[in-house]
Amino acid sequence: MVAGLVRFAVRRSLRDTRYVGVVPRRRATGLVAEVYRQVERDFSMLAPPVALHSAAPEALAAAWTVLRETLLAQGLAGRAAKEAVATGVSAANSCPYCVDVHGMTLAAIQAGPETAGLEAWARASATGAADAPPFPPAQAPELIGVAVAFQYYNRMVNVFLRESPFPSHVPESAKPQARRVLGGVLRPPSGPGPRPGDSVDLLPEAPLTEDLGWASSNAVVADAFARAYAATEAAGERSVPPAVRTLLQDRLSTWDGKPPGLSRAWLEEAVADLTEADRPAGRLALAVALASYQVDEALVDAFRTTAPNDATLIELASWASMAAARRVSVWLAGSLDPA
Repeated sequence: MVAGLVRFAVRRSLRDTRYVGVVPRRRATGLVAEVYRQVERDFSMLAPPVALHSAAPEALAAAWTVLRETLLAQGLAGRAAKEAVATGVSAANSCPYCVDVHGMTLAAIQAGPETAGLEAWARASATGAADAPPFPPAQAPELIGVAVAFQYYNRMVNVFLRESPFPSHVPESAKPQARRVLGGVLRPPSGPGPRPGDSVDLLPEAPLTEDLGWASSNAVVADAFARAYAATEAAGERSVPPAVRTLLQDRLSTWDGKPPGLSRAWLEEAVADLTEADRPAGRLALAVALASYQVDEALVDAFRTTAPNDATLIELASWASMAAARRVSVWLAGSLDPA
C-alpha cells in the first residue's frame, strides 16, 4: 500500500513540470501511448523525466530508447554499476533530482564498494578528465551509454522538473521515509533485466554516426543511439534556427565541460552575432547545453515569443541537450584508449 501511495505521489509530481504540459496517461495516443506503456512496464511507474517530453513524441521516444537500452535492459554490466554511473554523472552536472532518484536506487540495491570507483569515474567524465574506465571493455557500450544518456537527461530535468522527485506538497519531514520507500519501488527485481531491444522500433532505422564508435560492439545500444541521434537532429532542424545550431556546435567543439559560471554575461557575448530574431533561441539553446541550471522563466518566455508551442520548446531543449551529451561521448570514447 505504501509503495502504491509513493507511485501515486510521483505520478502527481508530473503536474509540477515546468514550462510545458505533460500528456496525461489516459489521453495518450499513438507513439506517446506506446512509450508510456513501455515505461510503466519496465520502470514500475511513469517516470517524470521521460514523460516531460510528451509534447514532442519523437523526442519522447528517443529519450526513452537511450535510457531503456542502457540503464534498464539486461546486459553484461549489472544494474548497480549502471546506477553508480548515473549517480556520478548527475552529481557532476548538479542535477539534484537525478542524484536523489538514482542515489536512492543504488542504496536500495545495496551495492558493494566497487561502485565507488565507477561513480568517481562518471563524475570526472563530465569534464573530460576521466582516467581509463574501471570496467572491462565489453561493458563499455552499456556504461558509456548510461553516462551519455544522463548527460542528456540531467539537462532536461534541470530545465523542466523541480529539484525533488516528490511533489511540492510532501513535507521535508516525510521525505526520508519516502526516499526509502521509493528506493524500494525503483529497485530492480532479482533475475534478468528487461529484454534488450524492445524500444528501438519506436523510431525509424538510422545509420551509425562517427561518434558512436564506443557503442559499435553492442548492436542494440548502437542501434538505439543511432535512431535517437537521428530523431533529435530532425527535431533540431524543425525547431532550432540554423544559425543557432551552427553557433552551439562551434561552441561545443572547443568546450571543456566546465560550466561558464554564475553570471549570464557569457550568453550575451555568445549570441551577439545572431540576428535579433534568433537571439532568444540562441540564449536558450546555449544555456541548456552549457549551463542548464541557468535556464529560468525569463529565458523560456523570451523564446516563446518566437515559438509559443510546447513541442518546439521540448525539441529545442532536446536537441541542445543531446548535442552536449554527444560532445561528452567523444571524451569518453577517448578514455577507452588513452594512447
